[in-house]
This record gives sequence, structure tokens and C-alpha cells, in this order.
Amino acid sequence: MNNIISPHIDENEAYVRKRLQNCDDCIIRPMLLGEGKKIRCMVVYIEVAVSNMVLEDSVIGKLVNHIWEMPGDELIEFIKDNGMGISDVQPLENMDKAFAAMLAGNAIFFIDGYNKAIKIGSKGYPNLSVSESSREKVLRGSKEGFTDAVKTNAALVRKRIRDTRLKVKQKTLGERSQTLVQLLYMEDLVRPELLSELENRLASFVIDGILDTGAIEQLTEKHWLSPFPQFQTSERPDKCAAEILNGRILLLCDHSPTGILLPAVLNDFLQVSEDNYNHFEIVSFQRLIRYFALFLTLLFSGTYLAVTNFHTQVLPTNLILSFSEARQGVPFPALLEVLFMEIAFETIREAGVRMPGPLGGTIGIVGGLIVGQAAVEANLVSPIVVVVVAVTALCSLAIPNQEFSAPFRMLKFGFIFLGGTLGVFGILLGLYLVISHLAGLKSFGIPYLTPFAAQNQAGYRGEQDGTVRAPFRFLTKRPLYARREEQVKLRTKKKGGA
Repeated sequence: MNNIISPHIDENEAYVRKRLQNCDDCIIRPMLLGEGKKIRCMVVYIEVAVSNMVLEDSVIGKLVNHIWEMPGDELIEFIKDNGMGISDVQPLENMDKAFAAMLAGNAIFFIDGYNKAIKIGSKGYPNLSVSESSREKVLRGSKEGFTDAVKTNAALVRKRIRDTRLKVKQKTLGERSQTLVQLLYMEDLVRPELLSELENRLASFVIDGILDTGAIEQLTEKHWLSPFPQFQTSERPDKCAAEILNGRILLLCDHSPTGILLPAVLNDFLQVSEDNYNHFEIVSFQRLIRYFALFLTLLFSGTYLAVTNFHTQVLPTNLILSFSEARQGVPFPALLEVLFMEIAFETIREAGVRMPGPLGGTIGIVGGLIVGQAAVEANLVSPIVVVVVAVTALCSLAIPNQEFSAPFRMLKFGFIFLGGTLGVFGILLGLYLVISHLAGLKSFGIPYLTPFAAQNQAGYRGEQDGTVRAPFRFLTKRPLYARREEQVKLRTKKKGGA
């Protein structure tokens, strides 16, 4: 027998036992059912994934109790007609489908005289329950976060968008892992070419296993040499639901509490979900701070070196004298000072992230203070360098998205070298290269600098939600992601009627 479900249960059992050899977590349970206990049956399931199998309130328990005393000829017909009144019961035509269903966490039921297997749904593998997102903290808005179960995550989005036009397209990736992946989008808002391109990219590779959305992101991004992320990650179902209503696609992967939104542009990474819930003056002020922090993260250390090494004439005399006095006794040039402290702070930050529990924050704060103070007292660095590096580190923490702040933290070392060797001209050269790269970068056909660089595209007038946010009542347009004919998302009812 090769992948075919036989009507003879002996053949099915032999095949199942051979294929599950040395799989001690897989349970094979033969039984006799029907009137006179003459009908041979078999249940196959994973021990932990399918719990309480013998309880009366379980699915398999209800099935067994229902057909316990049923005559043999009626039992087969009953199974064929699927008349057991149980919601998640499905016939499977071959062994590959049967094993795929079992490995997904379901029970598989075989019966003598029937050439199909019966999938009986269960709770599946254990997962974390719905809890607050640990990476995207907000003061206002929903506290729910995604879990490791892809269907639970899709349900959290469906809970917020109760519309049949919200489509959930399901795929399986990974030859061995058989990881379930779901695409969520609004049928009438999403661009067809965008959905088609994503599906083509997902079908363009064959891999053993997919264990997280990060692997999918790296395999499907077009500009894979760019350090800037072309997908936006989120653990918040409310944020993902809001972006789906803007015409974007949400990709969810089983075993991962992180969803990825696409397309993604620079402005998206500097916004948080509570921007939609707070007053526009407050939101605009906070966004300006984030943009300011972004530029300081990239330029502050390099600009300090450029000014102090090459362009001291732009500084007040008192400030120059203060810098000179602070550097008394320091044996290293300013470039080495900054590099030493930047590497030290990045190391402390990485250690704080990897340390378990509350020790992480303690390591980050205490370690930074101790290293900085000790370096100053030992005349290894000047106090002003510690201040510069600390400001840079704080500004990097103000960027809401970790994946987006990482490339700027990396590129700042390039600006340190350029500023320390070429002065302001080096800083300008670095800015030219970074902005040129960003201007040529696209995420699924959408310019990366949208809405700053795509306001004049055909049929697009801008959503007034960029560096500053307009009052909510004026946010009537969807971004460039949505279809041109579906740009309007807010209408005001006329007095006396709709």
C-alpha cells in the first residue's frame, strides 16, 4: 500500500505503525465498536495535542458513545454520511492528508470497511494564551497581543473587523515543518497586483522549515542587501486591523506571535497604534520627537567629531575651552573615544536584552553608569563623550520599532568614521548616500519615502498623516496602499440624512 487508505484496517494499521516507528509521542489505539463489538476501528493522535480522549465531553468520546451499540452496516453508512453532528469532522482521501492532519494536532479515525480516514478536530498543541504585547507598550488602546497560534491571531483580527470582505487565505510553507501561514486582507481595498506579487514570492522558494515570520521576511524581500526593513512587524491585533483597513496585507505564521504588514514605508515605522486614539496636537508633538531622535541617533556622534576636529569655528569660545579642559589627560584621539564608548554602550544594551527577567534593565542602567564613570575617572574618555554617546543611545530607544532602529544604530558607526576623518563634508556624503538609497528603495512597488515622495502619483492626494497628524475628522483618505477607487475612508453625514 502506497499512500492509499485501504478498506481493510489491518493494512492501514500496518502502514501507520511502520511510518510512526520510534515516534513514542504518537498514540495508536485500536478498538472494537458497534453492535456485538465486531467492527474494528483505530484512533491515531499525538499524546499532548489531543487531550482527554476518553472523556464524554470530548469529540472522540461523543463519537465513540454514539456508535457504541450501532449495527455494523448502519455504522459504516453513518460514517460515510458524516451524520454525527460534530462540527470539525472531515473525511481524508489518502495517508499523506491523514498524517498532515494528525501532525497538525488532530485525531485521525480509521474504521474497517471504509476507505477514508476521518479527521476529528481537537484543541491542538499547547500555546500561550492571549496576553499583553511585551514589545509594543501603549498607554491607551487595547492590551491584547498575538499568541503563537496562527488561527487565534487571525481570530483576534476578525474580532475587530466583522466583515465578510476580510479574507483569510491559508498556505503551508516548509517541506518538513508544514508551517501554516495566513494572509489577511480586505478584498475590496487591497491592490490585486500586490496580493499576486506576494503569493508569487511565497511560491518562489522551497525550504525545509519555517519557524517564524522572520524567515519569510528575509526570503521574500526584494532588496535583500538593504539594512532597512521592507516589512513592518507588529504584535498588536488592533494595529494590524487598522492597517488592513488601509489596504495593507497582514501575514501571520504559526508558532510566531509577530505578524508582518506589507507594504511598509519609512513613515510607518515611526508611528504607534495609539496615534489613532490621542489628540492630534499630542500625536504630532510625539512624532516630531521620534523624527528628531532618529536624526540624532544617526548623526549626533559623527557631527560632534566633525565639529570638534575640523570646524571648531562654529562653536562659542567658552564651549571650545570647556571641551578642551574636559579632554585634559585623555591619551586617545576623539575618534577612538567615541568608538570605545559607542561599542561599550551597544554591548551593555545587548547584554541587557539577553539577561533574564528584571536583571536586564538593571544591567543596562547600572552597567552604563559604572562603565561611563569609570572610563572618565581613568582618563580613558572625556565626560562630554559620555554625554554624546548617552544621548545617542537614548534617542535610539525612542524609535518605536526595533527592526527600524537597528540599521540606524549600525549606520551611525559609518557616520562616526566619516565625521572623524572628513568633517562636515563626510557627514554630507553619508547623508547623500543614505537618502539616495532610501529614495530608490521600494516595498512591493510603493516608494519607501511615502508620503514625502509619492504625493503626486496618479489618483493619490495624500492622507495627511505624515510627520504631523491632521485632526481625525480630516483624515478622510486612505494611504497609497489601497485601491485608487477606494481612497475615501471617512464621510460626514449631511444634516437630515445620510
